[in-house]
This record gives sequence, structure tokens and C-alpha cells, in this order.
Amino acid sequence: MTRQYFGTDGIRGTVGQRPITPDFILHLAHAVGRVLKAQETHPVVLIGKDTRISGYMLESALESGFNSAGVDVVLLGPVPTPAVAYLTRAQRASLGVVISASHNPFADNGIKFFSAQGKKLSDEWEQQVEATLLQDPVWVDSAALGKTRRLNDAAGRYIEFCKSTFSNDLTLKGLKIVVDAAHGAAYQIAPKVFHELGAEVVAMGCSPDGLNINKGVGATHPEALVQMVKEHRADYGIALDGDADRLQFVDASGRLFNGDELLYLMVTDRLARDEAVPGAVGTLMTNLAVEVALKQRGVQFERAKVGDRYVLEVLHDKGWLLGGEGSGHLLALDKHTTGDGLVSALQVLQACVSSGKSMTQLLEGVALFPQVLINVRLAPGFDWQSHASLWAATRACEADLGDSGRVLIRASGTEPLVRVMVEARDAELAKVCAERIAATLA
Repeated sequence: MTRQYFGTDGIRGTVGQRPITPDFILHLAHAVGRVLKAQETHPVVLIGKDTRISGYMLESALESGFNSAGVDVVLLGPVPTPAVAYLTRAQRASLGVVISASHNPFADNGIKFFSAQGKKLSDEWEQQVEATLLQDPVWVDSAALGKTRRLNDAAGRYIEFCKSTFSNDLTLKGLKIVVDAAHGAAYQIAPKVFHELGAEVVAMGCSPDGLNINKGVGATHPEALVQMVKEHRADYGIALDGDADRLQFVDASGRLFNGDELLYLMVTDRLARDEAVPGAVGTLMTNLAVEVALKQRGVQFERAKVGDRYVLEVLHDKGWLLGGEGSGHLLALDKHTTGDGLVSALQVLQACVSSGKSMTQLLEGVALFPQVLINVRLAPGFDWQSHASLWAATRACEADLGDSGRVLIRASGTEPLVRVMVEARDAELAKVCAERIAATLA
């Protein structure tokens, strides 16, 4: 059975258009509630949200849908997505629900779920929910309705959890850090985490109005963070996205470090502390220089499809702990069950503080290869996968690149585009190869 509503990360869309309408969300929660009731007698669901104005409406719809199926609800208020994962596990709840569209603009929203273990749920579970959605609702009688309460100290509990992932022997005293919460879910939490660990914090993107989430700030607009770091002569800058599950990092010089570099730094910090790191997981887009550098350190490297969900799947299959994407989704499974921007930022800061080195010094072992990306728009129905000239040009370029580069060709998941990416030590060679391959599709 194919999934009609669930994508790679829950259900997402424009508010007011199906499926992000209050009536559908109510029925979605009712269907999820019925699935839960078939598994346990008294299920309890936690609901957290980001700062979008539509969160109020969708929260009410979810609450009603769950209660109508006889499921109790605990409201967490605005908290990061990884906070919901953590609190679901800590509270021994049956399910965690997040109302967020992550890095999208405020007009979008979405719903995603975490299991009782704080992990993403299986395709089979999502298919079961969709099958239940096709059935008529079964409203429980008044005596069996679920109840709702609020967990007033949800933010405080999560702050303490984040701090617990940072070494007790270290402090952030003496550091000035700009913290950009993207006017999103971590606006109350992120500044406190770093402040309570000793840092002087300059807060930005911490004044949500329901409409300004991700607008000109946060991980999707790191140029604002770079400017603030320079203006305040800060040591570091950390930008989160709207639901705080990914980050961007800036040093005192204003240099921006991407997720590939941060993953390498996290791995090498563990190696420096004599911890075993058998392997790490990136994606098809992870810079080749990171793979080369890790293998030189004796660390295996695997590539997953693009998306933190797929990185997580490979980590579980391999039994490894560390993975991530260039976009700043990073996973440290010995610290948390899911990607967490704040926990990842603390892992990076811990590496810097414990070593006494700057990020540039810690990354001396890896210099990112230049990447050239060309998007080629295709005519409707064009079968690029069977295009002989494309693959002939690709093979010729791969021969030219040898071990010093690679070619990646993949279709866009949202537009009629083929993305041609060539990566090489030699920037000019990468450019020539990418143009040669793209020309075969023109």
C-alpha cells in the first residue's frame, strides 16, 4: 500500500489546503488514536509545536481527535522537535506529536510523530494510520473520552537534558556566543542552554510573532548570523532552523561551517578521546573530502539517500552512532534518538573547549572539494535515465576525475529537474565536467 499523506518526514503542506486543514487533522488524530487503542488500554500522547500562528488551530484539532478516540493528551507548548522525542521517552508516553514545518515559511505547517522510544515510526505504522483514515470514525462514549493536561515545565526539562549531553568537566565560561533561534521553537530554550553552561549569550531570532519563523534568520539564512558574530565580536555563532533539529555554525572570523565539516569534527573529537568510531554515515551529497579524510583516520564511511531519515536507517543497520547531512542535520545516537540542533552544537563546542583549538585548527585534516551543481530542466516525459549520451559523458568524466573526484546525477524530488553534481580537487575540472554532462540533456 502506497502512502497518500505521509512523506519522508510526516505530513506537510500549506495551511488551509488539504491535508493541513483542521477537519483533516482532527480525523488524522482520531485515526492515530484508534491505532494506539488497539495496542494499549490507556494511551497517552504528547503534543509539541513551533511558533507558527497556525499551531494553535492544529493543536486544538489534534487534541479533539485524540480525546474523541479515548486518548489522553499532554500539551508541551512551543518546544523543539527533538524535545518532543526526548520527553515522549522520559514521560513514558505512547506517542509524541510535533506540529511544525521545520525550515518552511510560516504559511506551511505539518505533523510528525515519534514512537514511545523517541524514534521515527515505520512505514508500516504510517500505512496502518492511512488505512484507518479510510474507515468511518468510531467516537467513544462520554465516560471513555480522553483528557488533556499541560506539562508546564516541558522547556525546563529539555534544557536540563541538553546540558546533560555536555561534559560535566567543561564549561563555556569566557565564550561569547550568538544564538539564532529563527523565531522558532527554541526561542525560549536555546539561549538558556548556553547561558546556563557559562557562556555570554547574544540572542537573535528569539522574538516570534507567529508570522516571522525562519524569515531572514536561522539556519536557512546564516548570513544574518555571520553579521551578528562580527558585530558583537563573538567567539561563535549558532543558528537553528524553525524546529531546531539542525544547525549552522560560525566562528569568530565569520566563517560558516557546514554539516559535513561538523560531522568530521564530531568524529575526530571522539577519536581524540580514545572512543571507538567504527564508521559514520553521510548522504549522496556529502563532500568527498570528508569521506577521504575519515578513511585516512580508519573510520568507515557510508552514504545514504538525501534526508536525515535515511541517514538514521543506515546508522541503525550498521550499529553506528554518528551521521549527518551538509544542511546541518546531525545525529549522535549515544546522546539522542534523533537529530538535535542544540545537542549537536554542544558536541562541537565540547570538541573546541576540550582541545583548546579553534574549529579551523580542528578541521586541518579536511579541505572540502569544490562542488559544481547544474540543474537541468526537462521536457515533460523525458526519459533521462535511458539517455545514452548522458551516461557516455558521465563515464568519460569519471575517467578524467579518477580518485580525485566524483559525479552524482539525480532527479529532483519536487521539480522536473535533473541535478548534475561534479566534485573534484580541481575546481576548473569539476566545472568543465559538469557542463559537459549537462549539455547532453540540453
